[in-house]
Amino acid sequence: MLRDAARRLAGVSDTARLDAELLMAHALGVERQALLLDPSRFAVPADFDALVERRLASEPVAYIVGYRDFWTIRLAVGPGALIPRPDSETLIEAALEQIGDKDAPLRLLDLGTGPGTLLLALLSELPEAVGVGIDASAAALAFASDNARQLGLADRATFREGDWGERVGGDFELILCNPPYIADAEQLMPDVVDHEPAGALFAGADGLGDYRRIVPDLPRLLAPGGVAVMEIGATQRIAVGRLAEAAGFAVHCRQDLGGRDRALVLTRA
Repeated sequence: MLRDAARRLAGVSDTARLDAELLMAHALGVERQALLLDPSRFAVPADFDALVERRLASEPVAYIVGYRDFWTIRLAVGPGALIPRPDSETLIEAALEQIGDKDAPLRLLDLGTGPGTLLLALLSELPEAVGVGIDASAAALAFASDNARQLGLADRATFREGDWGERVGGDFELILCNPPYIADAEQLMPDVVDHEPAGALFAGADGLGDYRRIVPDLPRLLAPGGVAVMEIGATQRIAVGRLAEAAGFAVHCRQDLGGRDRALVLTRA
């Protein structure tokens, strides 16, 4: 059944076998590792084929199973929330490299937090830190609040509906941001463009619209000696870097595991 499902899903997914395994594990109510260790102990669940049909209709696997693993945490996701991507873990790595004392009482700000992705991943690594996550989507913030409770981080994470940093005070030691950066005319896979929130994906004709709003406001939001880490598209290093330099920052770029420019680390020039 897994081989057959993977064959069918190959037409809509580059990770057809993985998709099939995740859907089967979800239908069985077990972790994927348990399924792979001893598949012969399980009978094929009756609803497995219905899950495959949903994936064949381009519904994202994360929405079907209701979660996505990111960094070392599991995040509930669904319609209205941007699905966390492995490439965004580059921002967590870059941020942790900037923090000398992991037990310091840091204040974090996550602009465009979605389901709490970056903020909750960092709070899980920084036991004395507190943070604020901002998002324009009430649906995404509902997932973020639920995720904070499930992870035992609700006492250190606050979520607010807002338009970037407009209604937020300053003095954050670390700011994280994964804004929309896809140009409006760019073609995306159906499982992305037909299901995930457009407001979390597209940012004007050149994909830089939100950077032009966010970057000039960062000096007001950062504490002295603070650092901002921003995700970028693979071809946007120069353009976003120039915006940051014009705002008074020194810019360092970190690449993801695929060798693509992915995160800009901004410090005071």
